[in-house]
Amino acid sequence: MIYFRVLAACVLGLAGQTEGLGFQKTERPNVILIITDDQGYGDLGLHGNSHVQTPVLDKLGRESVRLTNFYVSPVCAPTRSSLMTGRYSLRTGVRDTYNGGAIMATEELTLAEMLQSTGYRTGIFGKWHLGDNYPFRPGDQGFEESLIHLSGGMGQPGDFTTYFQGDRSYFDPVLWYNGEQKAFQGYCSDIFTTEALTFIEKKAAEPFFLYLSFNAPHTPLQVPDKYYERYKDLDPSAGFDEDGRPFPEMSERDKEAARKVYAMVSNIDDNVGRVLNKLEELDIAENTVVIFMTDNGPQQARYVGGMRGRKGSVFRGGVRVPFFLRLPDRLEGNRDISTSLAHIDVLPTLADLCGASLPTDRQIDGKSFYPLLQGRDAAGFDERPLFFYWTRRYPELYTNVALQKGKYKLVGNTNFDAEPGDFDLFDLKEDPYEMNSIVDANKPLASALKSEMDEMIADLTQSPHLNQPQRVIIGSEEENPVYLNRNDAGGERGIWTQEEVFGMWKVKTLEGRYNIRFKFIKPLETKGKMVLETNSVIIQEQFEAVPTDEITLENVYLPEMEVDLIPHYVTEGRSIFPLWVELEKITGP
Repeated sequence: MIYFRVLAACVLGLAGQTEGLGFQKTERPNVILIITDDQGYGDLGLHGNSHVQTPVLDKLGRESVRLTNFYVSPVCAPTRSSLMTGRYSLRTGVRDTYNGGAIMATEELTLAEMLQSTGYRTGIFGKWHLGDNYPFRPGDQGFEESLIHLSGGMGQPGDFTTYFQGDRSYFDPVLWYNGEQKAFQGYCSDIFTTEALTFIEKKAAEPFFLYLSFNAPHTPLQVPDKYYERYKDLDPSAGFDEDGRPFPEMSERDKEAARKVYAMVSNIDDNVGRVLNKLEELDIAENTVVIFMTDNGPQQARYVGGMRGRKGSVFRGGVRVPFFLRLPDRLEGNRDISTSLAHIDVLPTLADLCGASLPTDRQIDGKSFYPLLQGRDAAGFDERPLFFYWTRRYPELYTNVALQKGKYKLVGNTNFDAEPGDFDLFDLKEDPYEMNSIVDANKPLASALKSEMDEMIADLTQSPHLNQPQRVIIGSEEENPVYLNRNDAGGERGIWTQEEVFGMWKVKTLEGRYNIRFKFIKPLETKGKMVLETNSVIIQEQFEAVPTDEITLENVYLPEMEVDLIPHYVTEGRSIFPLWVELEKITGP
């Protein structure tokens, strides 16, 4: 029988020295939080997918406490901000995955900062996606060691060091180690794991928090050949005819994507095995919290356990994900918790487990499920509302929005002036696949849930961090030069790789003189004028027709100001927006 240690043993300052815990002699557990990118609930053998090979993760799941109704946001940056803060993403300033909407306010207290304040060593390896410049980087938000790519994904225009690598962006990448560019050899998931193992070895004598945030299996779907070979002849749609659960139609393109995704997941499985083996090697596995989860549903159509929807959707296929938690020396494993829990609950739960204090100066939306992990009853979960939405920029009334309370879920895909009867209402206990709306027979219940939804939307959309732009600081000693990338650019909706598009960056410049370099997606073939618009002055310089994809303005004076920085190259009636901008403050005489 497993005996649970009392929480007091974890409290900061009271952690005693304990024999028998191997290399590490402390009561406070280490924390390893592993999250993957766009891996759906169905992308595990343990969840009924006989095609994908995940022996390590399946074994971890069997050894863990499994949260079988665990929810996240429909897309990645909102999920990550809630995971880091215990708050709904709109409170943190995060409203989207790009267009400047994936920058989390620096005033937020992160999980890393919370644990760091209690003596934990902290490191992130992989995807951050909550701001790529000072003061929003991982190193500014509590991580003493960081190895990340930029923006939402490697190979995307925001991650400009890998963008031009095309179909090899996941191999031999230039990454950002503690804020500086550094070249690596190998496949991205292997690199992140190798560096994470080094971190574990260096910090094993102290309590540590490791955030291993794989960017796989997000697009572009790139994977070493030896993993793809396992799946190249697979029909991912086969074998589910007698399943009895809904199964999506899969095009040939979907099937090929599934093969590559499964290959990437198998690579992740091997890398998780490397981490677990390292814990055993160092004799710290018993006292280490290991969490495995994913950030949203699958991007492409494939097996998702019969659930409706996928990434981007508020239906369960988009927001219900795996969550395994293992802590052998104090929590009984191999059991399920069916209570509805969410990403916002992780921070307060780890605060309880690790003896950290929650901030009292802000709304924490999550609730600790530590009592549930201990096998005790916990009140307040079943009747609290969980809110889901995703549309570009801000919540749109009432598009792709949902409120779940107890076994009922109200889903809106209708107009701003819709009546409760225009929504869909589902009984998740009777209809876990959200196939049959019961709204016509339950309009009073739908009306009550809509009222709660409206209250939550009104509250969240008035959050100060949402309505006050997050501004990158230019000219600070903390980051010089500064690279402004496409992911964090505002302006027209959908800025991605377009040339003729209106874009800008919200910044705060510190007074000084700068060399400013503009990088374009392709060479500028015709003569024109480089223009940099600020609040009070427009800086411009004429250039002759020299085929180049870079232009530099030297010795540009910028005062201290909060400004929308708007660069564009004007030529023959066209206005071309750069891929990225580098601003280097001139120091010295």
